Amino acid sequence: MDRKLDPSRDDLPLMANTSHILVKHYALDLEVDFESQVMEGTIVLFFAPDDPENRFRKKDSSTEETCQSESSEACTARMPEPCHVPGTSTRTFSSKTGYNDFAMCGKGEKDTSGKDGNHDNWEQASGISSSKYCCDTGNHGSEDFVLVLDCCDLSVLKVEEVDVAAVPGIEKFTRSPKLTVVSELRNQIVHELVTLPADRWREQLDYFACCSQAPGCGELLFDTDTWSLQIRKRGAQTATDFPHAVRIWYRTKPQGRSVTWTSDQSGRPCVYTMGSPINNRALFPCQEPPVAMSTWQATVRAAASFVVLMSGENSAKPTQLQEGCSSWHYYVTMPMPASTFTIAVGSWTEVKAETCSSNDLAAERRGFSPSDADFGCVGVCCHMEYPCRFQNASATTQEIIPHRVFAPVCLQGACQGTLLPLVPPCLSAAYSVLRTHPFSRLDVLVVPANFPSLGMASPHIIFLSQSMLTGRSHLCGTRLCHEIAHAWFGLAIGARDWTEEWLSEGFATHLEDVFWAKAQQLAPHEAREQQELRACLRWRRLQDEVRSSPEEMQVLRPNKEKTGCVSDSGSSVIKHGLNPEKVFMQVHYLKGYFLLRFLARRLGDDTYLSFLRKFVLTFHGQLILSQDFLQMLLENIPEEKRLELSVESIFRDWLESSGIPQPLQTERQAGAECGLARQVGVEVEKWSRVNRRPRKRKRRGTEEVFEKLLPDQLVLLLEHLLEQKTLNPRTLQRLERTYHLPQQDAECFFLSIST
Repeated sequence: MDRKLDPSRDDLPLMANTSHILVKHYALDLEVDFESQVMEGTIVLFFAPDDPENRFRKKDSSTEETCQSESSEACTARMPEPCHVPGTSTRTFSSKTGYNDFAMCGKGEKDTSGKDGNHDNWEQASGISSSKYCCDTGNHGSEDFVLVLDCCDLSVLKVEEVDVAAVPGIEKFTRSPKLTVVSELRNQIVHELVTLPADRWREQLDYFACCSQAPGCGELLFDTDTWSLQIRKRGAQTATDFPHAVRIWYRTKPQGRSVTWTSDQSGRPCVYTMGSPINNRALFPCQEPPVAMSTWQATVRAAASFVVLMSGENSAKPTQLQEGCSSWHYYVTMPMPASTFTIAVGSWTEVKAETCSSNDLAAERRGFSPSDADFGCVGVCCHMEYPCRFQNASATTQEIIPHRVFAPVCLQGACQGTLLPLVPPCLSAAYSVLRTHPFSRLDVLVVPANFPSLGMASPHIIFLSQSMLTGRSHLCGTRLCHEIAHAWFGLAIGARDWTEEWLSEGFATHLEDVFWAKAQQLAPHEAREQQELRACLRWRRLQDEVRSSPEEMQVLRPNKEKTGCVSDSGSSVIKHGLNPEKVFMQVHYLKGYFLLRFLARRLGDDTYLSFLRKFVLTFHGQLILSQDFLQMLLENIPEEKRLELSVESIFRDWLESSGIPQPLQTERQAGAECGLARQVGVEVEKWSRVNRRPRKRKRRGTEEVFEKLLPDQLVLLLEHLLEQKTLNPRTLQRLERTYHLPQQDAECFFLSIST
């Protein structure tokens, strides 16, 4: 199992045996140490054996009828009962002290905390080998069941079963009083806890917290290799027998690929998680396959001078534990893949408007948490049960969700001037297009300069590059709209197979234009012109991308008919997941965008957006494959507009072939340039004449007069000028003076440097 993979060639393995057992909830308790650049502590995983029959339900376009035929437990909206907000007790000892306590009472184990590798401290005594115990993780024979978790760049110190039966009041979760086998009693308690109905989510979180702090009741044997952690319990031969609550004591490594330790723009230490390309397996042992959708709660301790932000539903406030140390607690109640978990710890400053307008106050009054929600049955959902905002009458009318902006102190002014004013109109625009926001609140963090992307969306939090703050608001606004779109496509609706990235990035790229036009309150003809101009820019980028990237990496559905398939254990791979080129490629953004644009034109923009709202209502809270979207869309296209379109033809022309799709080639060759692009063409000709002129001064009457350009027009102009064989210094100087290039958006500034 311990394979040495070539990052330039190999696929990323997803090792977890999710076909046998699934994590339903994670409870993290971590301490952040900036001196050693380590997070250490515990994670408790609450399991339930997998039920493949209920994992993916087939749905048709008639949501309500389909749901009514499903299990009433999964599809019925419930009314909540008032309950006390659980207070999570905080440990009074540090994680280091906790390790020492357990080392003193351990059964002859060796201290491996200082070792560079991740090895079981029982390995020599037990003779565990990954090849022996992981070849049949279902264990239908006499061998013990092996739990396989995705894990990399972590020091695992200890694994133990948790005695959930020791929690006061937990006996209410023992359905059968006749159980005499203690391990069966503990497993039944966890089963009852993870299957509580949505209206008891507070009680569930409270008991998860209490159970996560319950004492251990026996150490478990474990082993690690490059990509996984394997755990077993002697005598537990099936997933049903395996402990349903397991505590792992571990620490991250400074070089861990899921965690970035750095300094912010003010020179202060900070850390953030950027899961790509290996997701969160170097932050905590987990089940990485997207099917392992779970909830989580996390308590994070750090020096009192730091702010802890996280993908959580609550706007956490710090609790002082001792002098100079604070604790932050976050939670989520919507099950999502572990890869969506995000944390950022630093000396962040909350950026607030200099004056609070009446509109801001109104938005704050409209904000609410799930505890305030009246979960009346607005619609019927077909996802696994959780407190769903789509079933909440107040949430469905909440145009702007509560939001905050954080940044290093040195960027506070730039955020006040550029970013902060954009958040409300962009959120409002997204609501006007797709309606109900899937998440109850939003934090936006401007991350350090070494952040390798323009932005990243996680539940309840968005990371934005500092380059979004320069120049005008255009680049910042479009990127913010892109990340907001991921709340629906990428998070609330996820890809069941991560090779189908277009289901996230193609949608976000297409919707960013729609949202941004709404946010600017453009007239319909202005919106169309701007969107045509952006299509022109993306067409040029797609052509460049196809010319310069390997053919096999230009395919949006590389697994073809095997898409969504996994091994018997549930493990799989992400095609090209370790190839460093993939991080910088935009093919899945661009081809996905053009496919959606092509389909929207067939259906008509208004009808298409109406369909998207219907699709979101049907599939939120679930994982999908390409055919789920395409089949439902084609059912909504009138026969006369479908013109031989089929799922198979779209797979063939758009998703399963390299290069530029033939329908797109035909469309671009037949289509006329938009007015904004033609205007750029006229300006390019003027600059070409200026560049060709001899050095001697001409008469004043022959001076060129240049038109004012929109940001995207300026980008297109600079791209055209980059295609010139030479640009003389005088032309470059005049370009800079005419368009004030150093003050433009980062994209324009970068292109001006390239020229």
